[in-house]
Amino acid sequence: MNNNVNSGGFKPRLWVSGDWNAFFGLFTNVLLNVIVLTTLCLYVLKMPDDIVFGRILPALGIALPIGNLYYTWLAYQMAKREGRSDVAAMPYGPSVPHMFIVVFVIMLPVLIKTDSVILAWQAGLAWAFIIGVVVLIGAFVGPTIRKYTPRAAMLGTLAGISITFISMRPAFQMWEVPWISFVAFAIILISWMANVRLPFGIPGGLAAIIVGTIFAWIAVALNWSGVMEPTAVGEAINQFGLYLPIPSTDVLTGLSDVLPLLATAIPLGIYNFTEAMNNVESASAAGDDYNLRKILFADGIGAVVGSFLGSPFPPAVYIGHPGWKAVGGRIGYSLATGVVIAAVLFFGLTALFLAVIPLVAILPILLFIGLVIGAQAFQASPSRHAPAVILALVPNIAIWGKTQVDNALGAAGTNAVTVGYDGLSSTVVYQGMELVAGGAVLAGLMLGAIAAFIIDKKFRWAAGYALVAAVFAFFGFIHAEVLAIAAQPGIALGYLMIAGVCMLVDRWSDEEPISDLEEEE
Repeated sequence: MNNNVNSGGFKPRLWVSGDWNAFFGLFTNVLLNVIVLTTLCLYVLKMPDDIVFGRILPALGIALPIGNLYYTWLAYQMAKREGRSDVAAMPYGPSVPHMFIVVFVIMLPVLIKTDSVILAWQAGLAWAFIIGVVVLIGAFVGPTIRKYTPRAAMLGTLAGISITFISMRPAFQMWEVPWISFVAFAIILISWMANVRLPFGIPGGLAAIIVGTIFAWIAVALNWSGVMEPTAVGEAINQFGLYLPIPSTDVLTGLSDVLPLLATAIPLGIYNFTEAMNNVESASAAGDDYNLRKILFADGIGAVVGSFLGSPFPPAVYIGHPGWKAVGGRIGYSLATGVVIAAVLFFGLTALFLAVIPLVAILPILLFIGLVIGAQAFQASPSRHAPAVILALVPNIAIWGKTQVDNALGAAGTNAVTVGYDGLSSTVVYQGMELVAGGAVLAGLMLGAIAAFIIDKKFRWAAGYALVAAVFAFFGFIHAEVLAIAAQPGIALGYLMIAGVCMLVDRWSDEEPISDLEEEE
């Protein structure tokens, strides 16, 4: 349909039958992430219940539905303006990578150093606030970056995140309890990929969770498996109550020692607006071209508001718009997710969901998102850019692999520094993996863009991105663990060499650049 059509009397529907599918999918995704961050706070940081259930979760209960409401309004306005009934709202929830970084990189070290949970929590709030500010700044430069970056680079690095950090671990966990997870996964594939209508019109995500839950509790009744713990249900019920958000100035107390926070907050803020840019491009490839600046404003404000209410976990626009749109999601599913999640958080029901629903019934949904986003990176980019997509995946694969090695060493009571690069080199190329992994999202974007422009014989553009990558590497935004002057001078020099080669080729080559139109022909 013509995007310039006059809206006239067209009134988009706020809810369609397909929204049930998308709602149950996104809701279980967000709920799983809320359960994870709750577990990190309770069992890693040893936070008391009154901070976790009384401050952090209620703060999320405000920040999330506000963002979902805003994205619902953007979708409604787009559908009305363009006269389309197939517009899907953007998904929204707590940022997954930030959950682990704020816990293990910010709050846990402060807790170990000061032995104060309060100071650790306040440092987390200050860190989330800085993240929000960086994203708000990114709202002014993000649209320009998106305009001049190949789609293969943006979708490729996004696919890398989705495949590794969203889908890989759930896939492995599914194989540990296949007699539950495989049934749920089959229902997801049949309902969401083959678009087969289930009996009585039951949404695929809901059907998968119901069947998986029934199987798990039958196993408990027959004493077949320890997948569920009946005693946990009673303990979870004790958490039921009304928990309302409380504004405070704890974030300002945390900002009193701001310099140590900047080293991770600035790169992660850049990560946030880079990922948001990629998600907007992903939605555009699926037919819904949102204004990136408006998306980034929502993410930045959500992080800032959440920090003042007590949450150190910044929210963000989620990966997965094409997936939820593919299963029928339109305008209402995102808002419904925010409202129901808010109710769960305000009434302390998170622990109850964890006690009643088996994790293995939820995991297939996350694997499905990885399949859809990974496929879209190839389907929505010119076919000649497929190698660029693969190259953009590499940094996220590297950081995922490094995380696995680090976790294994930690479980053995040691770490990479203690073992040494020489000790690890006989089994894994740890040092190279660590270098590739630094600033993975931004690094993947740079590498994918360089490759795509070289494929198109646009050597000046490739040289330009290589020069930018050199600057990023020099100051530690990519291929480094911390920000510093001359963080990675060798890698910066390597990118400069790429730029030099591209400029030389541009001068002596008489090849004409390739356009997308030429490929279509």
